[in-house]
Amino acid sequence: MNNINNIVAELEFAQIGWVVPDIHAAVKFLSKTLGIAGFPQPEHFSAQDLNMTYYGKVVAGDWLTTQTYNGGTFIELVQPLSGQSMFHDYLARYPAGGTQHLAFRLPVSDFERITNDLREQGCEVISTVDHPIARMMFFDTYQTLGVVTEIMGITPEGWTAIEQMQKAK
Repeated sequence: MNNINNIVAELEFAQIGWVVPDIHAAVKFLSKTLGIAGFPQPEHFSAQDLNMTYYGKVVAGDWLTTQTYNGGTFIELVQPLSGQSMFHDYLARYPAGGTQHLAFRLPVSDFERITNDLREQGCEVISTVDHPIARMMFFDTYQTLGVVTEIMGITPEGWTAIEQMQKAK
């Protein structure tokens, strides 16, 4: 069995996820102060629409999100609005917001192997999403890494979407 550091080393770092209390203020700061451009207008998402689980159940929860590609990494911003989710939990614990998750990607064909290894090590699954472009699983790795670890199994359609997002930058 691999330890978590060996598993993470097998993956490609893909995204940093910030949970923020005001997504528009965060976009403005990143764009104007740090020069990180290209954030599209924030979109509204709900856990029910994504069939996103929260500790094994789909519960009511919604948020705004936007992301851009910068220097080889996607930067995602999430502003919780109502209900329950790991994003709401994070903002309740850290009202000023901060880095909530780091995402690592691999082909969807290896998704089960990696996520099973993490579960076997006792990493608790917080949320899952099964989307046409990626399967995603969020693990509670706060004690080990200080953040949630997202594993993204990218589908062939997902690799095409990633290429398009990278070219748009």
